[in-house]
Amino acid sequence: MTKNLHPTGHETYPDAMPASAHAVASALRERLPGLTTKKLHKLLYYCQGHHLAAFGKPLFSETISAWDMGPVVGSLWREEKDSGPGGIPVEGDPPPLGESELNTIGYVISRYGALSGQDLEHLTHSESPWQRADSQRRPRESARIEPAWIEEYFASAAGDEDDDVVLDSDEVTKWLSDAKERLADPLQPDDLDALRAKLAARG
Repeated sequence: MTKNLHPTGHETYPDAMPASAHAVASALRERLPGLTTKKLHKLLYYCQGHHLAAFGKPLFSETISAWDMGPVVGSLWREEKDSGPGGIPVEGDPPPLGESELNTIGYVISRYGALSGQDLEHLTHSESPWQRADSQRRPRESARIEPAWIEEYFASAAGDEDDDVVLDSDEVTKWLSDAKERLADPLQPDDLDALRAKLAARG
């Protein structure tokens, strides 16, 4: 497969839309003040997945990789590790996010915004895109999550969802109020099926 390069020199998905992970991260931070790094990268993954499923094109150009803590946009993480939130500006003036991009971001925030970074890490570990890439890597290393895997998973999941389901942030927070304690107890891990059933029951 021919590899494309982002203006910063990082590898990107082929035939990607011109939006950048920086722009999407900025929009997420604007809507979720105090957003942690772990949660940001999980929300970027979900934005990419739902946009791919809806439009057949990636929302942003940078690749997503499987890390120990789940899906991560590696180039953005490294840039912000050195330069802080916002990272290194992309060369040129990328076009502003359009209506479809902003709608994707809004949908992801409404669906996942009340979950913590740890909750989202646990959820992404249960999904096939991260699992497929994780099977090809060693601990503390990373492996690229192919966009076709992401699109296939989210398109399939979308077919199983009730489009009228509306999540209530307060209810989700209440359901997950003891998530950290349950995750800390290896004998009582989170029941993902039960969590998804509760979310679906809100419809």
